[in-house]
Amino acid sequence: MGSATGDPERVFALHDGRLRMLWEKLVDTPVRGVVYEAAGTVDPAALVRGEAVARVAHETWRIPLEYLSADPADHDAWVAAGRTAVDRLLGIS
Repeated sequence: MGSATGDPERVFALHDGRLRMLWEKLVDTPVRGVVYEAAGTVDPAALVRGEAVARVAHETWRIPLEYLSADPADHDAWVAAGRTAVDRLLGIS
């Protein structure tokens, strides 16, 4: 989501209301961890908002959360950081 493209208002909504709605739906599923991509080409304000939404949802529903802050333009670093975040959620590392 950190590099989503399109209408700026719709992209911001992905990191605000739509992200909040996703978390609300996840509560009733077997999903027990979320990696939020907190870096990319979208407006930095959207990423800050998304981090806040994710943090509040994590605290409210106790769904484990990791932030992926590696630059997606550096593919190898991004993939490695993503794997590390997933491993932490799974209790592997």
